[in-house]
Amino acid sequence: MKHLTEYRNPELAKKVLKEIEKTATRNWKIMEICGGQTHSLVKNGILSVLPENIEMLHGPGCPVCVTPLHLIDKAIYLAKEKDVILCSFGDMLRVPGSTGSLLEAKAKGADVRILYSPLEAVQIARQNPDKEVVFFAVGFETTAPANALSIIHAQKLGLKNYSILNSHVLVPPAIKALMEDPLAEIDAFLAAGHVCSIMGYTQYHELAEKYKIPIVVTGFEPLDLLQGILAAVKQLENGTHFVENQYKRIVKEEGNLEAQNIIEKVYETGNQEWRGIGTIPESGWHLKKEFEGFDANKKFNINIDKVPESEICIAGDVMKGVKKPFQCPAFGKTCTPQNPLGAPMVSSEGACAAYYNFRNMIKIIE
Repeated sequence: MKHLTEYRNPELAKKVLKEIEKTATRNWKIMEICGGQTHSLVKNGILSVLPENIEMLHGPGCPVCVTPLHLIDKAIYLAKEKDVILCSFGDMLRVPGSTGSLLEAKAKGADVRILYSPLEAVQIARQNPDKEVVFFAVGFETTAPANALSIIHAQKLGLKNYSILNSHVLVPPAIKALMEDPLAEIDAFLAAGHVCSIMGYTQYHELAEKYKIPIVVTGFEPLDLLQGILAAVKQLENGTHFVENQYKRIVKEEGNLEAQNIIEKVYETGNQEWRGIGTIPESGWHLKKEFEGFDANKKFNINIDKVPESEICIAGDVMKGVKKPFQCPAFGKTCTPQNPLGAPMVSSEGACAAYYNFRNMIKIIE
């Protein structure tokens, strides 16, 4: 297939769906890692038409959702108390911290700006030499190259007033943590296609072999997801476990080597806290020592006490695939997009937001 519309063709989708129904003879639980895939599954009605013995679990692949609560508090602190120009992607603005959100800070006069690229933040720093500019750099492997490149550019320009508040998380360590969680029951994974377009999927071979689990690199269109599910089911039924690439039109096994070189120049791996989940060893990228001058955490010596998450919110269990959003007692009641208890209810990739916004589909699933 050559055109995007073909991946949304309902007749082709029906054929793949019938093959899934024919192939699956047992109950299987398949987790899609990426929040973008979760939204596609829900809004396209795929969850409601899959056979009953195929259950999709929703993973922690929403970068906004897993950004630690206290890091949101740090961003708000910088914007309100340090008089910086705080730059961020738009989906971070409504994520709740312990004392509100960046959007609320902006409404109260803080200089919070929505950008489409961290390179815009570098330009703002260049245009405002008398102001400190901080970019809220969150994301998985997909956004890391651009964030790293912003630091390289700022260094070349000799900018001393640019820094990033960094929270980068990595998929392979998260898969390992999920497989070793005693509550998780996962038979196969759909790997995030956009992440693999940067990093490739060589790291996944070891995971597939160690945990005896199929991993299928999958795109985001309806047919992508159905083909990914079918590939996973075929492996499960055949008792095989290897990495398969459904997203060949975008993903190469080695990934984007140029982007990887940029990341490697600026970042090194280390332990990382995931909101609602906890600390996962070697699951984050942190700035190397030679780039510490661009680390807002160290530059501003931010010390903010950690505040516990809402006792009602079950976002962690949702992101580990242990529970579905509608199983939360607060879902759609005390937790809504207008009054969120956790990040998955406001993020454009959050499972709770998907289930809430397309809840007419969820009624079928329940």
